[in-house]
Amino acid sequence: MSSNNWIRQIHRWLSMAFTVGFIVNTVVIFALRQRQPAFWVYLLALLPLALLLLTGLYLFVLPYAAEWRGGRRISGKA
Repeated sequence: MSSNNWIRQIHRWLSMAFTVGFIVNTVVIFALRQRQPAFWVYLLALLPLALLLLTGLYLFVLPYAAEWRGGRRISGKA
């Protein structure tokens, strides 16, 4: 499996982790309406989000980098 495929797979799993973190964050906040939740609850969704940003930017630049290097286009367009 090439490194690009690894990045895509990691990006997919990070999106699932972010979704779960967001749902847990929302449920905890609504469940603890009376008092302030712990600070780590707010940070629960931020780590996957930061990693999603990095992998997403890599995947965004990937087709342009292929053009800059003069290689074939990844999108399949001629």
